[in-house]
Amino acid sequence: MKLHFDSQQAYQLDAIRAVIDLFAGQPAASGSFEWQVNILEPELLDTLGVANGLALTDARLLANLRAAQQHNALAPADALAADAMLGPRNFSVEMETGTGKTYVYLRTIYELHRTYGWKKFVIVVPSVPIREGVTQSLESMAEHFEAIYGKVPLDNWVYDSGQVSRLRQFALSNQLQVLVMNIQAFDKKAVAIVHQESDFMQGRRPIEFIQRSRPIVIMDEPQNMESENARCAIQSLNPLFTLRYSATHRNIHNLVYRLDPVRAYDLGLVKRIEVDSVTDGGDFNRPFVALESVKTSRTVLAAKLKIDVKLAGGVRRKVVSVRRTDDDLFELSGQREVYRGYTVTEINAESGFITFGNGVTVREGQS
Repeated sequence: MKLHFDSQQAYQLDAIRAVIDLFAGQPAASGSFEWQVNILEPELLDTLGVANGLALTDARLLANLRAAQQHNALAPADALAADAMLGPRNFSVEMETGTGKTYVYLRTIYELHRTYGWKKFVIVVPSVPIREGVTQSLESMAEHFEAIYGKVPLDNWVYDSGQVSRLRQFALSNQLQVLVMNIQAFDKKAVAIVHQESDFMQGRRPIEFIQRSRPIVIMDEPQNMESENARCAIQSLNPLFTLRYSATHRNIHNLVYRLDPVRAYDLGLVKRIEVDSVTDGGDFNRPFVALESVKTSRTVLAAKLKIDVKLAGGVRRKVVSVRRTDDDLFELSGQREVYRGYTVTEINAESGFITFGNGVTVREGQS
């Protein structure tokens, strides 16, 4: 089966344009610059690495942000909202689940490269399953993007701690580079190989090659990377700026575009949410999940879910509790196959929702 993608979805083009317009005034000639690699490798005196560059001031970025917000019916910001660790150059795009978030940020990479000449991108994800989904999207969309942008030389790969020497290629290459990393690969300096000095790199730390490239960092589901360790890990990449894509942001940084559930439904992009009837016997061949409540105390964060559980007398609908971000409905349902992939990735008491590893989000009172 071959997937076909629609390149003219207006709401997706609006999300892409919002980010491109954010950097209006950036000269393409300043999009990248060369740096002497002999700083890292004394034996390569005539080799140059390539890094992203940004010529705009924060004042110009704020003016561009306000223009994008006004165009997209968002309240204009008074100032760039700064993260304590990452500073002010962080921008959020909110897109409802199922509306093509991954497509949007991958196409945005091509647009940023074509418009401003930026070449170095790092996509950071919170888990291995999401990482695998991104790499599959890169593969399945390659022909589609080639039809739009031509045969742009692109090297995309997943960070592998056993092949840290490939980061040299990321730094030296003059063609478009997309590196996909899950946050666990580099958020614990004591154990992450990327932070350790390497004989293969003349005693330097592999991460230095990323840092000198000033990558544009794209965060997929950033609400799952809000811990101090995770934010410190993002900071260690030395990003030119970060773009944050999610349907359920925990902290919104300089919002440039929003496609919320109501608008997504009005556009016919997502199905109507159905509330389970008390007289419904249930279709046990499909996964049923209803979030009854999310409660938090000083020591416990717990969600009560109603699911279909396999019992001795057959499948019955019952209430179960989840407390950890690795609780698995497959196990809680008595290993029913319809729940495979429903591993909890986030429980949010403040906003009242729960998110699973397969991308499904259920809000309190919904099923």
